Amino acid sequence: MIRLAVRVARADAELALAELLVLAPEGVEEVDAGDDVVEYAIYGAEGELPDLGEVRAAAGEALVEVSSTVVGDDWAQRWREFHRPLQLAGLRLRAPWHEAQEGLEVVIDPGQAFGTGMHPTTRLCLELLLAEPAARRACPLADLGCGSGVLAIAAAKLGWAPVDGYDHEAESVQATIDNAAANGVEVGAHPWDLRRDPIPQAPTAAANLLRPLLLELAERMTAPPETLIASGLLEAEAGEVAEAFARHGLREHARRSRDGWAAVLLRRAAA
Repeated sequence: MIRLAVRVARADAELALAELLVLAPEGVEEVDAGDDVVEYAIYGAEGELPDLGEVRAAAGEALVEVSSTVVGDDWAQRWREFHRPLQLAGLRLRAPWHEAQEGLEVVIDPGQAFGTGMHPTTRLCLELLLAEPAARRACPLADLGCGSGVLAIAAAKLGWAPVDGYDHEAESVQATIDNAAANGVEVGAHPWDLRRDPIPQAPTAAANLLRPLLLELAERMTAPPETLIASGLLEAEAGEVAEAFARHGLREHARRSRDGWAAVLLRRAAA
């Protein structure tokens, strides 16, 4: 196993991270490397990691240093120690080896790719789902870009039905199916290309995507949902994305921010 470490200037770390997540959508490890530097690490087997040229280009002018090291035999244990349960008001997200607790839990294996749910953008989406009143949950939900199925599984446990996830990656579709089964909920999962396929229709939609894809979603959308949760955004991008969906009659109803990232809840005026 190889650890690819990318050190970037702290002032531009958020922008660099957004670009790095395109290359490593399953997430990166963040390490505080000093007052002016942040280190992002990507783990993978030889031949599976992003090309160094792509990494340098993604980091852009923020780049300080790129290095790679072979991880020792204790990597699996250290990987487990790195992942800690995420406790929200009304929901706990944990790995299979964490002890179960009373209450609503979503269990995702960080050993799988496609997102473990620990990134701030996913957390913000979960918070907005949890804040929705029960009366608004009694309807179908579409998770656009479902990854490992974290949002879809949480939505199903919170009362939305039916819930369907859509993703361009076949591995993500299968991961969503597997994780839903492990959590004991019914979630459909479907291959879907945002740029070519029709936009799935449902009264509630969640789209944890990066800014360019959210803008394309707004451009291609023909039948907007009553409620849309849009995330994957830097704080400075939230207003632009909200405005892009405003032409569909979707108005910003709530916004949450964490660690430089943002999520917005948009609602049709009549909804």
